[in-house]
Amino acid sequence: MELRSVEELMDLLHACRGAWDSPDRGGDPVDLHDHALQTAALLRRGHPSDKELQVAGLVHDIGHLLRPGDDAGHADHAADAVRPLLGERVSRLVRLHVTAKRYLAATSPGRALSPQSALTLTRQGGPMTPREAAAFEHDPLAEDAVTLRQADDAGKVVGLDAGVMEDWRTVLELVAAQRARLGAVD
Repeated sequence: MELRSVEELMDLLHACRGAWDSPDRGGDPVDLHDHALQTAALLRRGHPSDKELQVAGLVHDIGHLLRPGDDAGHADHAADAVRPLLGERVSRLVRLHVTAKRYLAATSPGRALSPQSALTLTRQGGPMTPREAAAFEHDPLAEDAVTLRQADDAGKVVGLDAGVMEDWRTVLELVAAQRARLGAVD
């Protein structure tokens, strides 16, 4: 699936209410809707001028909704879906959020993961090898991907009010418009 309008994306994000990262609801303690809002809000607080990073935090887990139960592929599904609308950087950050988890598992082995993230880490390739970690560090988006991953890990707090999805419509429109302008130049 490729998202072609902010309206389509907003519909998908609203559909995340009551949807979970695992079909049996045995995963993270918040639904995908609240997780998206919390992740994006954390990124907005820490990186207020980086709208693309914030938007990547908002949409990073929509792959769980697009293909329920595909933990290993959810980042790729989400990245492919948002690329036409939100551009290459947002898409790559979404794709790299699992890679960044593998990197952090290798370079910071004592770092806490939610029980669901620890479980899915194995399905997603486990901690990186030293060679994989070195290659990841050379990716120009590695630092931003790690920042997204850290917000992803922190954005799982039951009952935390991180605003409403509609608050993000204008930011999504801004990023989509920027993508459209850049696309017209390419």
